[in-house]
Amino acid sequence: MSKQDKNSFKDELYTIIFGTETKTGKWFDVILLILIVLSTLAVMLESVTQLRDNYGNWFTYAEYAFTAVFSIEYILRLWTARKPLGYATSFYGIVDLLSILPTYLALIVSSTQYLMIIRIFRLMRVFRILKIARFMNEADSLWNSLKASRAKIGVFLFAVFNVAVIMGTIMYIVEGGENGYTSIPRSIYWAIVTMTTVGFGDIHPHTDLGQFFALILMILGYGIIAVPTGIVGVAMFNPPGTENPAVSQPIINPIHCNNCGRTGHLDDSKYCMQCGSEL
Repeated sequence: MSKQDKNSFKDELYTIIFGTETKTGKWFDVILLILIVLSTLAVMLESVTQLRDNYGNWFTYAEYAFTAVFSIEYILRLWTARKPLGYATSFYGIVDLLSILPTYLALIVSSTQYLMIIRIFRLMRVFRILKIARFMNEADSLWNSLKASRAKIGVFLFAVFNVAVIMGTIMYIVEGGENGYTSIPRSIYWAIVTMTTVGFGDIHPHTDLGQFFALILMILGYGIIAVPTGIVGVAMFNPPGTENPAVSQPIINPIHCNNCGRTGHLDDSKYCMQCGSEL
């Protein structure tokens, strides 16, 4: 094979592996997606003692087969990538490496005293599920929205932490150690559990005053849950670099049209948006 033919073959592989514009590229992604789901399912089923005891060999053979396929995929991605080092150190490159590394490490570390380490390595194979993000275009949109709203979310989480500290301290004073609030950190744990509406029930107030503060915290919890959703939602509908209509549009004019009575005109409107009469 000449150098030109080799480069042409490499470009074709790059289009298939990294792109989805061709029919072959789409089939490559679909097959890889199915293998990722099956391999992750195999890892989860293998954790069931009865299934592992009865079908342990089959799980082992399946893991070797999945690892071989994903190893070939990883090598091909390194070979065809425009910048191999950039791919290897990228998020998806690290995830691809983590999806095959545990099996090889388990083969190398075979001593019984390292059994727990081997188990951890094998459980790390569930990282393959992260490879699915490559096939979701919406993942980039969500990630960009989270980055755009990280400052607001950070301020919000700091405010929530302050509320948890204050309410935890109050409950420590009101309830005391005899009711389970043995320390301020443990009381803060109760406050966070209550605010997030999880409600484990391992600690709960016994006094009337403590129950009153708990009610306040429960009500705050419902509002707190909705805030991050609103922040990220606004960022998704108004991506970075676009104007925020709520900010850029003029204030709505409360004066209604004398002809048709329509309200809701912009502050700089000269004519009615419904009937066209002069305002």
